[in-house]
Amino acid sequence: MTSFLHQAKFSSKSIYIELIQTMNILISGGGTGGHIFPALSIADEIKKRHPEARILFVGALGRMEMQRVPDHGYPIEGLPVCGLDRKRPWRNIKVMWLLWKSMRRARAIVDSFRPDIAIGVGGYASGPTLKAAQRRGVPTLLQEQNSYAGVTNKLLAAKAKAICVAYDGMERFFPAGRIIKTGNPVRADITDASVSRQEAKRQLGFDPGKPLVAVTGGSLGARTLNRAMSKALRPLLDQGASVLWQCGRYYAKEYQPMGEGIPDAQVTDFVKRMDLVYRAADLIVSRAGAGTISELQIAGVPAILVPSPNVAEDHQRHNAEALSTRGAAIMVLDADAEKELLPAITDLLHNREKRETLSREIKKMARPGAAGEIATIADKIIMHQQ
Repeated sequence: MTSFLHQAKFSSKSIYIELIQTMNILISGGGTGGHIFPALSIADEIKKRHPEARILFVGALGRMEMQRVPDHGYPIEGLPVCGLDRKRPWRNIKVMWLLWKSMRRARAIVDSFRPDIAIGVGGYASGPTLKAAQRRGVPTLLQEQNSYAGVTNKLLAAKAKAICVAYDGMERFFPAGRIIKTGNPVRADITDASVSRQEAKRQLGFDPGKPLVAVTGGSLGARTLNRAMSKALRPLLDQGASVLWQCGRYYAKEYQPMGEGIPDAQVTDFVKRMDLVYRAADLIVSRAGAGTISELQIAGVPAILVPSPNVAEDHQRHNAEALSTRGAAIMVLDADAEKELLPAITDLLHNREKRETLSREIKKMARPGAAGEIATIADKIIMHQQ
């Protein structure tokens, strides 16, 4: 961390509050829930501390943040930016054109909004936005969710005032003196959940006396997980387990009928109450996105992680390895899932001691106050600029 973040003192609390309340906060990033939910958590913490602060989001047009952020109550501007097409490089001519347009639009947003700090959480939009802010002399704060840093944050790191991370060893990506290990912000309904496991099972419609296996591939679904579960569902039910299987909206028509008429199985396209799922599940099978892992850490749920191979820099595998090498989760590679997932689930279902060990170790990695820590760092950066 830069020295002023260690040493910053607020000489007058009333002056500090007055200055911060009138600040303009720019937050950029998105593309997936793993970027959006941390960004919203940071915004909520800033707003809770400083109700008069103005917060503006910048996202990528056509991506999920353009709906999720306004639904949460914050304004958002969109950039026409998109990622490089590695499989069809000839299409990148258009990508570069859109990047140029996005840089122009980002500069206009920065000039109009005049932020006192710009916070980037990763994703397509954060690159042009924070680069424009840095060129205008606006201090920037980066939040890197993954154990393997994304390209955007690596490019922005040299001029960032602080880089908030969730894993050790991030010095290989960022300047060591600016790294602060805060963990990833997690939604309040996850951190504040207090219902018992039995009651959570009842609320979800399951028998509280049976072990519950929850499987989630995200809101869109994960093809490999769905294929593996199509083979594993009946054997798991025969072993006396209940199964909650989120197949995703892309795969709902194909897989939802498998759960019809079976009291101990729910096959659904989307789960609204993930807070209840984390409380109810004896075991969770999921992808290894940074946001999901942070939620699993807070909840302390035994987990089998099946990292998606279709992500930049294979970062989900790095995320999963950061846990599996510490005995905090089981990792099953995507290529092996159809063969190995059922045996892995069965092994944990019949080994309570192993589940308890996984639960204990994953909970050790939890950082429940991440959003508050990041908001405090942002406060100190702003005050240092005054």
